[in-house]
Amino acid sequence: MAIASHFGLTGAFAICETSDPLAAWHQLTRQASWRTFPELRATFASAELVGRLTVFNIAGNKYRLIARVEYRLQRVYVRKVLSHDEYNKDKWKDDPWF
Repeated sequence: MAIASHFGLTGAFAICETSDPLAAWHQLTRQASWRTFPELRATFASAELVGRLTVFNIAGNKYRLIARVEYRLQRVYVRKVLSHDEYNKDKWKDDPWF
């Protein structure tokens, strides 16, 4: 899967205390060729669909990576990386892609 981000994953790496879990997500996602959400869940069992977006737990659920996965195009569009507390505020649901 190709990975795109409107804010750049470098910004996400700066948000996370350690870049290792995010780097692991990035590597697994780049190597993937998911065609469906169940295939994605085989790689990331805790991923969940919320509206049109997929939420990934990063660093043991300490952070949430919110993305739009376009299976047909083989692209993942990272929308936000938030702390668990920021995610719970639900402001990310104002995203027009939601």
